[in-house]
Amino acid sequence: MNTQEKFIQDVFEWDVVNWSKCISFFLENAGDLSGKKALAIGERHGGLSLWLAKQGASVISSDLNGVTQEARELHKEYGLANTIKYDNADLTSLPYSDNSFDIVIFKSVLGALRSFENQQKGVSEIHRVLKPGGVLLFAENLVASPLHTFLRQKFIKWAVYWRYLTIDEAAILCNKFSSFTFATAGFIGAFGRSERQRRFLGRLDNFFESAVAAKNHYIIFVVCKK
Repeated sequence: MNTQEKFIQDVFEWDVVNWSKCISFFLENAGDLSGKKALAIGERHGGLSLWLAKQGASVISSDLNGVTQEARELHKEYGLANTIKYDNADLTSLPYSDNSFDIVIFKSVLGALRSFENQQKGVSEIHRVLKPGGVLLFAENLVASPLHTFLRQKFIKWAVYWRYLTIDEAAILCNKFSSFTFATAGFIGAFGRSERQRRFLGRLDNFFESAVAAKNHYIIFVVCKK
């Protein structure tokens, strides 16, 4: 594994091939991130905070009960700890003033809120704390195909409470923003039972996902501007 591959692995941790496709999408649609004040939500092990800091942003890395010690050590490993601060933050009631951030980012967070009402509340909070002209970047789990739904119910223990989005619902959640740009990715990568399998299947998705309807993909990438 070369240096760049290790960095991407450290940022995304699991199902890396498909979820890491958000990077090029974010950079293409969000513009220059350097020098910006950013909030990363639901960070736990600090991956997206690491990526933002690498882009030159000043980052608050947050999670409901704070990030792990592993996150702090990861940021030190890359020499970026001095550009990252840490906080506890509940997405549905963010402890920040209006118009505080240039960037808010998260990955695979909305589903844990369990209801569409809570998801709306969370995205509204993000809109509130973003500065005018600020951007929301996120990658989230989609409902995807009936096969995905069946296999999640059979094999994924948190599927009983996780609330997966449709593309239309993602657009509704972001209707306060002045723009909503999205892309989707992944179909067979979700069926891997180990990271090795997901890596192999994700590489197959690179060739075949364009032939699959967007509504059957299992990841959505979104850039919204306030």
